[in-house]
Amino acid sequence: MKVTISHKEDMKFEAKTDKSSFIIDCPIISPIEYFLAGLITCTASDMIVIPKNSNKEVRDLVVDGDVVRNEDYPRKFNTLHLEYSFNSDVDDVTAARWVMASLETYCSTVNTIRDNTAISYSITHNGKRIRENEKMISGGGAKIDLGTIESCPS
Repeated sequence: MKVTISHKEDMKFEAKTDKSSFIIDCPIISPIEYFLAGLITCTASDMIVIPKNSNKEVRDLVVDGDVVRNEDYPRKFNTLHLEYSFNSDVDDVTAARWVMASLETYCSTVNTIRDNTAISYSITHNGKRIRENEKMISGGGAKIDLGTIESCPS
């Protein structure tokens, strides 16, 4: 993956990828807001694709992200809370598994920051709150010692 940024004028930049290009207008939207929007879009797109792979459908999807940044520079993300709200034709356990699959496995942007950012999420599925402030296991930057785990040989 390659991205090239070119200065245009004032605080406007053009981002070019292998597939497309777009303007980043820093006075309007900051680079960190673009980053957060990309992060949320990553997990939101998983929430469409994962169910579709099982011939299921997510409707009315909204994912809100709330970040608290460090006070001092560099102002990295300290905490991130993601709020998922959607409807589907599956049970609540399956709906929660879709969110967890995105966060724990598939979403590259979330997995890029998860070792340094405490990440939590809540889920409203079919109008019912099914998860509240759940924390990702490895979020927060701490290594977790699960001890010896028996598993299948790889």
